[in-house]
Amino acid sequence: MSATREQLGTRTARERSLVSAAARRNPGTPLDLDLVRSLRVNRSAVERRAATLPGRRTVKKEWQAGWLLRAITCLDLTTLQGDDTPGNVRRLCAKARRPLRPDLEKALGAERLDIKVGAVCVYHAFVPTAVQALEGSGIPVAAVSTGFPAGLNPFEERVHEIRASVTAGAREIDVVITRGHALTGRWDALYDEVRAFRAACGDAHLKVILATGELATLSTVARASMVAMMAGADFIKTSTGKEPVNATLPVGIVMTRTIREYQTRTGHIVGFKAAGGIRTARTVLDWLILMKEELGDRWLRADLFRVGASALLTDIERQLEHFVTGRYSAAYRHPMV
Repeated sequence: MSATREQLGTRTARERSLVSAAARRNPGTPLDLDLVRSLRVNRSAVERRAATLPGRRTVKKEWQAGWLLRAITCLDLTTLQGDDTPGNVRRLCAKARRPLRPDLEKALGAERLDIKVGAVCVYHAFVPTAVQALEGSGIPVAAVSTGFPAGLNPFEERVHEIRASVTAGAREIDVVITRGHALTGRWDALYDEVRAFRAACGDAHLKVILATGELATLSTVARASMVAMMAGADFIKTSTGKEPVNATLPVGIVMTRTIREYQTRTGHIVGFKAAGGIRTARTVLDWLILMKEELGDRWLRADLFRVGASALLTDIERQLEHFVTGRYSAAYRHPMV
């Protein structure tokens, strides 16, 4: 019995340590090119792991409902369309404040849980609108920046855009890297770029989008992830959502294991964001399982895990209504805007 108590005490201390470390931002480290170049990924092994992941755990009934409620709290509710308007953004922010219909919330016994999304993600032009609409909610505004989605604007313009978004009230900045740096192995240039973006963010958290669908190999994904973390990223993020291939489980495995490697070497904790193509409740459950198995329960909270999505919330609501009533509802009963 005493051994059990010791083990429980150790686990609790470890959890407290993780929480404390997460509260401190990743300060980054000097660029270690030997480590970066040594990273190799066995694609076949990663793909086998990804193929077995959805069947490893079955989450049903009230457990599934609980996991889906947790997924809502990790959403970066996003609108990044060419036809965005202030009205659309305000309606999205209203949905962010109250993502569940009141009758569903009551039926689930979740009225006191204060369920709301992790952030609202918009273009720079709509940051003031979103900040005003979310005032008092505690929900941060995230702005995509640095010439999103291609990241090919002049460097000075990209840095200026970050500063302008922070000045406008954005508390999180999602930046895109120059993919050419990663594709040609110019890791020093990528490090300097992300380091400059981190400095421009000030107190706002930096989420570095790798655009993994354009990085050619999983080894390049691992190296770009490590460089971004060394440069001070608070989160590493899969995709812009605009690439032909966006968030995939093999990429998620590589990125989360690189986060674990970085934490082991430095003691610094970095968050993970999956974005692009995650549209169903079943898919987001796979991502939650991935986080739990690769990084642990601590990465099932919004301060270390996000999912960038918009249509996903509608399907989560439909699944929760099925849990409550036994029937699937039409999507129009859960409007986004």
